[in-house]
Amino acid sequence: MTTDPFAGRPSDAIIDTALADAAPSVLWLDQPGRPAAALPLVGPTTTDLVIVGGGFTGLWAALCAVEADPGRSIVVLEAGETAIGASGRNGGFCDASLTHGLENGVAHWPDEIDDLVRMGDENLDVIVATIERHGIDCGAERTGELNVAVTDWQADDLSESVDVHRSHGIDATLLDDTATRAHVDSPLYRAGLLVADRTVMLDPARLAWGLRAAGERSGVRFHDNSTVRALRRTAQGIEATTDHGTVTAERAVVATNAFRPPVRAIRRSVAPVYDHVLATEPLSPAQKATLGWTGRQGLSDVGHQFHYYRLTPDDRILWGGWDALYHFGNRVGPEYEHSEPTTRTLAGHFLATFPQLEGVRFTHRWGGPIATTSRFTCAWGTSHRGRVAWAAGYTGLGVGASRFGAQVALDLADGVTSERTGLEMVRRSPFPFPPEPLRWPAIQVTRRAIQKCDRRGGRRGPWLSLLDRFGIGFDS
Repeated sequence: MTTDPFAGRPSDAIIDTALADAAPSVLWLDQPGRPAAALPLVGPTTTDLVIVGGGFTGLWAALCAVEADPGRSIVVLEAGETAIGASGRNGGFCDASLTHGLENGVAHWPDEIDDLVRMGDENLDVIVATIERHGIDCGAERTGELNVAVTDWQADDLSESVDVHRSHGIDATLLDDTATRAHVDSPLYRAGLLVADRTVMLDPARLAWGLRAAGERSGVRFHDNSTVRALRRTAQGIEATTDHGTVTAERAVVATNAFRPPVRAIRRSVAPVYDHVLATEPLSPAQKATLGWTGRQGLSDVGHQFHYYRLTPDDRILWGGWDALYHFGNRVGPEYEHSEPTTRTLAGHFLATFPQLEGVRFTHRWGGPIATTSRFTCAWGTSHRGRVAWAAGYTGLGVGASRFGAQVALDLADGVTSERTGLEMVRRSPFPFPPEPLRWPAIQVTRRAIQKCDRRGGRRGPWLSLLDRFGIGFDS
């Protein structure tokens, strides 16, 4: 039996009207307070630690390193500007999970999942404390998250998920359709799973800008528009070369995530895929009243192809997800940031989920590359005889997990043995994606299998079952 919860999506004319004013612009970056770009690197300089990439992983690495050792000199080299990549384009779900959700962690690391849950909770608490200590104005709200089922088979999955959460010490509440709709009202909802205290909703761009400002106050030097073309080992340590300068450092952390890295091993572990997002105009009080949503939780439906959505500080709805588009040859660039079919699909699904909001208009539409690994979680490694460490591949929950990823990378670069570096999750690399020309067709076959799985009530076919045996996946 085929199941499509969004079969009742509206006509093309209604979708056209909803999207008529949607500018190809990122909501979070389209606001006051965006800092001016730092000056690019010109000429040679030296430092103790050079960080390649100024997104969340690089920002956390810089701040954690300088706060642990205030005398350490640090240079951050960013190819664009702070928050211009995934760090400023995501939904702003700062989650405690380090494993792209509890079930994924249980599947891959059952013997250490309780430690990973504890470390994730500690990591989130420190992020909140850091935001407060540095006075970062990013609208942080510890609202929790509500996962919703829009089909019967998804409701069955949630009834199993609540037991998994509780068995690992996580307070979770299973809701029926009526109780779920009392939190947020949609005719599609069949059930919900509420986890009340492990997710902080925030403005990710303002968090990134705030972390940069905190680093600058502590003496970290930032250079924007300074793409690192090569890393090489020298007698003095590591040399990072840009178009107009060089940095010589004792150690390096590479935090390029979805963008082309200067370390070849990262390309084998990570595939860049494009996620797409819409944002509505601010809701009127009457429109918001039709939804409820007084708890302001972050929401996600639980299909294999899923949507994530939330209220912004000015009461817009940010709505993203569903498709993950990979472009042959790991290609990334502005030309891939907009997909008309995906945008229209997202708009139709939004209006099917919230038919009471017919007439609301979208003001922003955007896309951007995220990095995924075959296990959906961050991967780490070292190169250049241990002087360079890297972290990449958070897939979907990198706002919170990037701080943990940065700490692991710092430990690896400094040769520090810690509880973090002892984790199997850190020591064992994910199954690599095949190289081109095999990578593109393999990902497309997997995407089609995922779509078919959802249409067939969650039943996994032979291709997905084979990938499951090897612990390999590809997430929407």
